[in-house]
Amino acid sequence: MRRLRVTAGAAALLLALPLSVAAAVPALASPSPASSPSPTSSAAPGTAPTSDPAAVHIELPRPTGPYAVGQEVLHLVDQDRPDPWVPSAGPRQLMVSMYYPARAGTGSPAPYMTPGAARAMLDTRLPGNTLPTEVLTGVRTWAETGAHPQGGHYPLVVLSPGFVDARTAITSLAEDLTSRGYVVALVDHTYENTGTTFPDGQTLPCVMCGRPKDWSKVDESRAKDVSFVIDRLTSRPHPAWRYARMIDRDRIGMAGHSAGGAAAVPALLTDDRIRAGVDLDGTMDVLVPASGIGGKPFLMIGHPLSGGGEDESWEKSWPNLDGWKRWLTVDGTDHHSFTDFPVLIQGVGLPPAPGTTIASGRAVELTRRYVGAFFDLQLKGVEQPLFDGPTAADPEVRFHS
Repeated sequence: MRRLRVTAGAAALLLALPLSVAAAVPALASPSPASSPSPTSSAAPGTAPTSDPAAVHIELPRPTGPYAVGQEVLHLVDQDRPDPWVPSAGPRQLMVSMYYPARAGTGSPAPYMTPGAARAMLDTRLPGNTLPTEVLTGVRTWAETGAHPQGGHYPLVVLSPGFVDARTAITSLAEDLTSRGYVVALVDHTYENTGTTFPDGQTLPCVMCGRPKDWSKVDESRAKDVSFVIDRLTSRPHPAWRYARMIDRDRIGMAGHSAGGAAAVPALLTDDRIRAGVDLDGTMDVLVPASGIGGKPFLMIGHPLSGGGEDESWEKSWPNLDGWKRWLTVDGTDHHSFTDFPVLIQGVGLPPAPGTTIASGRAVELTRRYVGAFFDLQLKGVEQPLFDGPTAADPEVRFHS
């Protein structure tokens, strides 16, 4: 959320960026014991990633559903819309990772991210670091490239990552939803995310990271990206994806982290095909209007803000949500606990952010479970007692009324 406290210590690796504030990207950790901490990262002197990068073997948590996970990457071009951030680049172009229920063992291991994207992330988050790109490109995922699809029709969930973060930052959520019986479209928002690699091998920077910006325009632009992706996946007779027949066009949802979560509100407001939305710790720069969002169900999951307050945009929007709704706060988390980043941080040997008490695996588990349960309820009609109220099994999760 916007009022994310400044993180101190080396675990600022991937966690210190607020959702939507025009601020410099903080350093993640001291690149060497002799480095001085910056005012935004407050990295403790002498704290550094593991001394033997070659020994780093990071593995995402195994998906929990019964389906194997297939993956393909699409390059989509919107000929009807110029790029909103770099008009000289021509039409808006997007890279999208498609995840789908697959037949086990019919493909090859899917990489976590491209070398160009990995290098961009490391250089952005750890200026001056000497970590090899293999630290990130070698992350163990559970998806298989080129896997044969399972038969049947499945709901579609479009996922949008946080600002600056590459789309791969929420891979574990994408894989888990897919394993539970969803087709997932994971979108990179070009020039808003670090390290978008196109088919020609070029990796584009986050141009918008260093610019002053109207965050509501960013969210609205992302909503347009999402609608365009849905257009291309569901168009007939020539969809952009060869397995588009797997998508049930009557059951579509959207979820996102940070700016991606904030974009869910304008997406639900402007696209009738999107039936349900999830905001993972994203300040709503576009507030839910007094007229509501057409009765569509909405789930909000966030971290506790310092001082015990709540995000003002959530407080303003909550009473205007006019359908099924839940607002959950997960104690012990911070802004990026709802992504893969805590797992990556632990994998490279950095401590968790000060004040973050939840284990990295537990954060992933709760995010997957509640987001998956939400879409099971709203897109599949499967009852979910999980949302009836607090439970002893999940003491970290608080329900707001």
